[in-house]
Amino acid sequence: MVSVGSRALTSRRHKTCIVPEDHLMGEDKLAHKSGRKKNTMNRKAERGGHGFDENNTHKKASGTDGGRPNSNKKFTDSKSISAPQSSLIRKQVDPETTKYFTEISNLLESDNVDFEERSVICGNALEEAVGKEFELATDYIISHTMQSLLEGCNVEALCNFLHSCANQFPFIAMDRSGSHVAETAIKSLAMHLQDEDVYPLVEDTLTAICKEIVANSLDVMCNCQGSHVLRSLLHLCKGVPPESSERLNVKAPRFNGDHGFHIQRGFPDLLKSLISGMLKGARKDVRIVQVDQYGSLVIQTILKLLVGQDEELRHIIPILLGCSEKDVLEGNYVQISVVPDVVDLMKETAFSHLMEVILEVAPENLFNELVTKVFQNSLFELSSDPCGNFAVQALISHLKYKDQMELVWSEIGTKIRDLLEMGRSGVVASLIATSQRLQTHEQKCCEALVRAVCSTNESPKCIVPRILFIDRYFFCEDKAKWNFPSGVKMHVRGSLILQAVFRYRTELIQPYITSITSMEDNHVLEVAKDPSGSRVIEAFLNSDAPAKLKRRLIMKLRGHFGELSMQLSSSFTVEKCYNFSNMSLREAIVSELVAVRCDLSKTKQGPHLLRTLDVEGFASQPDQWRSKQASRESVYKEFHDTFGSGKSKSSKADGFLADNSKYRSHPKDVKTMRQEIEHHTTSGIPFLKMSGFKNKSEKGRHGGKQYSRASMDIDTSGGKTKTSKRKRNKDQSEKTASGKRKRKM
Repeated sequence: MVSVGSRALTSRRHKTCIVPEDHLMGEDKLAHKSGRKKNTMNRKAERGGHGFDENNTHKKASGTDGGRPNSNKKFTDSKSISAPQSSLIRKQVDPETTKYFTEISNLLESDNVDFEERSVICGNALEEAVGKEFELATDYIISHTMQSLLEGCNVEALCNFLHSCANQFPFIAMDRSGSHVAETAIKSLAMHLQDEDVYPLVEDTLTAICKEIVANSLDVMCNCQGSHVLRSLLHLCKGVPPESSERLNVKAPRFNGDHGFHIQRGFPDLLKSLISGMLKGARKDVRIVQVDQYGSLVIQTILKLLVGQDEELRHIIPILLGCSEKDVLEGNYVQISVVPDVVDLMKETAFSHLMEVILEVAPENLFNELVTKVFQNSLFELSSDPCGNFAVQALISHLKYKDQMELVWSEIGTKIRDLLEMGRSGVVASLIATSQRLQTHEQKCCEALVRAVCSTNESPKCIVPRILFIDRYFFCEDKAKWNFPSGVKMHVRGSLILQAVFRYRTELIQPYITSITSMEDNHVLEVAKDPSGSRVIEAFLNSDAPAKLKRRLIMKLRGHFGELSMQLSSSFTVEKCYNFSNMSLREAIVSELVAVRCDLSKTKQGPHLLRTLDVEGFASQPDQWRSKQASRESVYKEFHDTFGSGKSKSSKADGFLADNSKYRSHPKDVKTMRQEIEHHTTSGIPFLKMSGFKNKSEKGRHGGKQYSRASMDIDTSGGKTKTSKRKRNKDQSEKTASGKRKRKM
């Protein structure tokens, strides 16, 4: 191999301008492009050349975030003001060095290198990179080799490399290719931290890097590539996985400060000094951070990582809102003078995202000031805005007291129809979920929603269909001629609203019960087939509605259970219908599944459904199947007699021996009870004569895999309206990547 150690190039820092490699030295672009095509590493080639991103170092896209268009010219103009940026001239990698690292790359890709040899080779190659780390890391081709070296070397070689290029790390992080190298280095450090002995060495290395980041904090924060690297660095200092930025649960830590994602103890002192230094450097340019897409993402990550540290949050959040530090120290967190600016800022994409996180993590006294000073008297204005409505949803979802709900209701509770006409159904969904969680304004919510979709001279049977197609109904010019649109996908938030409504007490939701049970048979079938609509049917079956009304709805699906069971989403509805049916209906459902059992067994959900409903047992020995079902029902009743709540409500496990169950239990108890009964009725052990009632996992019975479905319900326990991932409805999940979140109302 060719040694290039004696010909190391010296990198120099300048304060003038950034000169890309292909501008500084005449490179054979055709040869370079052909070499790029041969590279198999998974990185997108970007138009406009390679190397340091001359034109996009401070790129902003704050006004192009899906459902949050740029709507405020005042702040849009301010985003053109960019912070002064340090710069660095990068030299082209000389041919001899290029040849050396090409040979290294070929060697690493071969099968002739074992693990120990690989580590030595990677360490030696990194030594050859000393003095030209910036040029190598930012070269489109060689940067891939550098990533492999950083992944394969030992911790000493890794830290030596990072120490050597610490003063250039910010510039590497802001480069299109270099950012991948920087993130690889950070992830490699995280892997090595599984060994407690390396903490001092890694901490010393991170200290050197953080010092340079602080000196260039605004540049790195507001750079597309730099923002990603900086967030990974923050997670490493906290001790959580770099990829967990979207998974951090900020609801529970609001009270106990524990994320539950820690992989090691982290570097708390270093994290504190890094955050302090970054915010201090950006304080004079806080307006840039407020409206910059990438800067906002960094601040959001910082706030999430500081959950539970109330004193830090009480100091940082007011500064981010533009308040003076002096007033903050005196306990006046939100000054009235900044409120108009903050309200206008919430109409900006980047800041509306930031405000959502602020509302999630803010300590209680600061949250109360945000409610009474910032949002009060501006709730409808913000709810009407394409960006601001998301901040209002976050606010409503985190209300903790009934008087706060009263404040919100006084401003937007009487304008639900207006919000729905503007397409702001997310605000309405949040309002209904929070009224349920706080047990206040429940009747007002139900009545207001009915008035919004149904006039006084119309039959209530139109309520559920119109909410299921809430966008199509309100965007229809002639609403009097609106009809149920066949073959059209139902609205996700309309489904969420109805799911929340059916959790209310029966006496509050009579119009909704009348509507869903009065739907035509073919319309009920379409609802059952739709991923969002089937959730509404399940929510109704889980409600407190009388058992005979539930069975009336189930009867409308007779003759179609086999068809429904073949679809992943509606198979859950089939199982739910079975659980709430009487003996004759259960037999009808199972009979339909017998006809399709061969095809059903080949589907993802089929084996579970066939086993749960004991379809094979019914097909072979129907009399024994009926006896077994009667035995289970007897045990259910015995359980309710012993452990039931004693409330005279319709049970979620309505039996087939009686129209109404006498008791109601918590859903988790019923699920556990069903599992226990199924096990002990087959083993011959009386359920209530067991030595103890314990919650046992059924995973062992099903080959280690428990068939389940994730919720798409409104989370009323935590207060946040959300649609989470679920196996049967992946196309409804929203994705967030690179700070570009498409969120459409």
